[in-house]
Amino acid sequence: MRFLMILALIVWIGGILFFAFVEAPTLFRVLPTTKMAGDVVSASLTKLHRMGLVSGSVFLVASLLYNWQKHVQLRPFSAIHILVVLMLALTACSHFSITPRMQVLRAEMQTIENLSLTDSRRVEFDRLHEWSTRLEGGVLLLGVGVVFLTARRFGNSN
Repeated sequence: MRFLMILALIVWIGGILFFAFVEAPTLFRVLPTTKMAGDVVSASLTKLHRMGLVSGSVFLVASLLYNWQKHVQLRPFSAIHILVVLMLALTACSHFSITPRMQVLRAEMQTIENLSLTDSRRVEFDRLHEWSTRLEGGVLLLGVGVVFLTARRFGNSN
């Protein structure tokens, strides 16, 4: 169970870090158009969200089973489980609500740099992008908390 918990955290948190600090900035720097970079980032973000939803679910199940094996109780309302549920909720909100709306706007606009800063579609896209970034940042911060609690949890057990 420990292995599955650690693996799930590595995949989820590592994926967010790679996406935010390596992939997205690199794509916008090396691809010839922002539309091309946006297309790749959009597809990658969808995959990142799916990885997060699966990883979070795997972590929760493995953690509950670990508690059952170790303490003969599930402890579903422990801090670590609450943080993971919050991470899942933020990821689901971004994946099922914000990202689809951004994709529709991107398809309507074709290329964002040709639009005025006051164009309603661009304003809405920028607003959604800001929320998407905030949600991913929130997932990352909560994930760091889960990593800390998991390390402490395993440090206290033999």
